[in-house]
Amino acid sequence: MQPDKVTKRIKDKALELLERFPKGLRYSELHSKISEFDASFNSNTINGSIWQLDAIFPDKVYKPSKGLFRLLKYKPAEEEAEGPAPVPPPVTKIKEEDFYKPFADWLTNEIEDVTVAIPLGRNKFKDKWGTPDVVGKRESRRSDIIKGITEIVSAEIKTDTLQLITAFGQACAYKIFSNKVYLVVPSKSSEEDLDRLDSLCQIFGIGLVTFDASTPTFPDFRIMMRAARHEPDLFYTNKYMALIEKELFS
Repeated sequence: MQPDKVTKRIKDKALELLERFPKGLRYSELHSKISEFDASFNSNTINGSIWQLDAIFPDKVYKPSKGLFRLLKYKPAEEEAEGPAPVPPPVTKIKEEDFYKPFADWLTNEIEDVTVAIPLGRNKFKDKWGTPDVVGKRESRRSDIIKGITEIVSAEIKTDTLQLITAFGQACAYKIFSNKVYLVVPSKSSEEDLDRLDSLCQIFGIGLVTFDASTPTFPDFRIMMRAARHEPDLFYTNKYMALIEKELFS
């Protein structure tokens, strides 16, 4: 089937699904339901077809909040709070790397903190200070009236609740070259550990996100605290971004 016909089918299905859900669907939910409808659809093709659905159909779709799509016909006088996230199915043999791309997509499409994000990890930076699991950039779009500078956002993801102290230390190290940093930890972490991390992240301006480490399909990322923006050392920003220039800036 021709690519333009595939994207049209995806967009038509997206509108059909939004018709059935008056409260709207988050990007990840819409993506998942379209994949379930036709497994032959390529994930990247779905992403490219729906991530700007409100811009493609401005007379039909709007975003009541970041990452949430809703038909204009269902727009209430006062926006209602969205319902609970769907319960994810169990997944076995899970690796930490399985969560890198889902978080990159969430960072881009759900909270829109970046315009582009890529999974990284694997000691890409080749030094003892570590490599972020996800790196993204935020740049002004052509349609933006007010243009801003390019911002770098990094994230450290940990599935092992015994490695939270190490993860926090790594997240701190990324602040030297990043405008924003997120620490992403399992929601099943102990209440004491989460309370301590919450306090530390507030002190250091690091964003704190929890997730369901049992399933990469529906990680249910939730913000405990948003990352605070700061000015990194541009020497280190340029040093590390040069190592991933093709992946992040091409």
